[in-house]
Amino acid sequence: MSLIRYAQGLVRRARAKIQQRGLLKQGPPGEISSADWAESLTDPTGFYQKCYRYFHTLLPQELREHRRYFNQPRRGFGEDAFHVMWFLVFREFKPRRFLEIGVYRGQTLSLAALFQRRFSGSGETAGISPFSPAGDTVSKYDSNVNYLADTLANFRHFSLLKPELLKAFSTDPEARRFIASHAWDCIYIDGNHDYEIARQDWNICSSSVKPGGIIVLDDAGLTTRYQPPVFASGGHPGPSQLAREVNSLVGFQEILQVGHNRVFQKLAE
Repeated sequence: MSLIRYAQGLVRRARAKIQQRGLLKQGPPGEISSADWAESLTDPTGFYQKCYRYFHTLLPQELREHRRYFNQPRRGFGEDAFHVMWFLVFREFKPRRFLEIGVYRGQTLSLAALFQRRFSGSGETAGISPFSPAGDTVSKYDSNVNYLADTLANFRHFSLLKPELLKAFSTDPEARRFIASHAWDCIYIDGNHDYEIARQDWNICSSSVKPGGIIVLDDAGLTTRYQPPVFASGGHPGPSQLAREVNSLVGFQEILQVGHNRVFQKLAE
């Protein structure tokens, strides 16, 4: 790493801390109900800030501890506000059958299992992932991690039931068959970020999610009004292009945006 990049990193972290302290000085944002979700589409930046404050002031301790566990170096990605997004989604819809495409080390998948235990008592979680360092045009991953074993170990850490995991790329025939063989309540598309692959994931997932169910697209905020703070990201071009196209499709409606995560509901037939 060059001295210039090192210095830039220090400046960025300092700016991030200043922004975070400024947000937290505003205090708790108050409860966020589903009636407030429309605000996330008209003022996604303000809504994200509200979710960040909610995480640090109102989110149950168990869920904050889950985020802190995965926030250790390289154990997980994401942002604090995303735990609030999933809290809102699971509290509202209580999805019993949850699928994640692109598991990494199990942060979101284990969070879904925690929410199922909290709101429904039980549920099914499944994940499709190569469980390898395979990346894409915008992502690189460590080569010294056993991703499958690590995901299972992280589930055990939180005393969660073992998830159903398929070691495959989402474009593999066995993955396609697996997705199509179930009727899912909620699917999280967080795999390959290249547009062509993300589009293929959407095509099969949109057919396999139940009417009234939801699909969440990760890294999809670049084509919205969202202006991320220094400590957050607006996403990547591929998923963002896909999300813009989904908004013009008949049969799905965007109902929530938290940062670069965008939530689409399949309309009843």
